[in-house]
Amino acid sequence: MSATRMMILGAVRLMQPVHGYDVRRELLSWGADKWANVQPGSIYHGLRKLTEEEMLRAVGTDQVGGRPARTSYEITAKGEAEFETLLRDQWWNVALPTDPFFAAFSFVDALPREEASAALRNRARVLRATVDGLRASLESRWISELKPTHVAWMFELSIIRSEGEIDWCERIADLIDSGVSYLPDSLRESPEFRDYLDGSSNIQR
Repeated sequence: MSATRMMILGAVRLMQPVHGYDVRRELLSWGADKWANVQPGSIYHGLRKLTEEEMLRAVGTDQVGGRPARTSYEITAKGEAEFETLLRDQWWNVALPTDPFFAAFSFVDALPREEASAALRNRARVLRATVDGLRASLESRWISELKPTHVAWMFELSIIRSEGEIDWCERIADLIDSGVSYLPDSLRESPEFRDYLDGSSNIQR
């Protein structure tokens, strides 16, 4: 939620006075729903909540034809302080991204080895296609002429992270195919763990 708050405050700060609809459209145009987990449905709720907390203030409402009334927002001094606090917290602290793949990979020994390695190689192929798309975007006029320079830097970071995961996926798939044990000798030789394995016939050793 802190990332969503920061993104909403930052967008209002950048575009003020601005309608909530335009805040939502802007954040989604950045792809913030994908890389910052800003859920589209949470943006209007966040605007209302931040207004209740006096981080934002409503400065006008207008209505065009039969469309719903639209409220314009500005950031307050309290909101500026909150934005700067959240911004610096994200800049100076490192938080590992939450990835459901980690949860699945913790049960790698529950899959047949052939399936585990095939899934990793498929993951590498999907990531490689993503990298190709990002590189194409970087070379396009859309990035080089129509976006701030730091947007290209963000794309570069995404590419580097994905390339690292591609290498890891292919290396681990090779290890799994080679038959390397999922367990160190100290665990395989432990009587307690051997009893556990004997009762868990689905575990791939």
